[in-house]
Amino acid sequence: MLDNWAVTPTCLPLVRRRCHTCASERFRPSGKFRVNANHKVIDAWLLALCTACGATTKITVLERRNVRSVRPEMLDSLHANDVDLTAELLQDPVIRHRNRIALDWDHAWRLNTGGSDHLTREVIDVSVRFLARIPVRALRLIAEGCGLPRAEAQRLLVAGRLVSAVDLSGRVFDDFTFTLKR
Repeated sequence: MLDNWAVTPTCLPLVRRRCHTCASERFRPSGKFRVNANHKVIDAWLLALCTACGATTKITVLERRNVRSVRPEMLDSLHANDVDLTAELLQDPVIRHRNRIALDWDHAWRLNTGGSDHLTREVIDVSVRFLARIPVRALRLIAEGCGLPRAEAQRLLVAGRLVSAVDLSGRVFDDFTFTLKR
């Protein structure tokens, strides 16, 4: 029997960037945008607040783009400060690279295992699905879902009793399956 687990975001991740005011390295996305139009060109930024001092930083979303080249739905979402658009833009690797930022997903996701009936079985086949591109250590995820210490999950991996088609020793962010034999 195949169990289905889901890794779901609980809130927006923190943005890792150095604050120019206090040298902190974490910003909380405010979910608000600043849009500036000058004739036929538009600029848009996502605003984020420093977790230590509250200073504001701007994450560039659009820069000197022709207004007609921007989808009308995106313009409406920018003006409405749409939180879903904020989450989508933070996931965009082009925006993260252009702004030299990284995301900190600590305490911003949850694992839904669908119950605890799998804890008593000898063999567990699990399909893990990610609802957002959240980098998580696979062994941490498996240990949390199976109620094991991480060291025990590592021991099971080394003993060949925890198997998967993906490398379970590093971070994963795409859907995968694994089998655990106790």
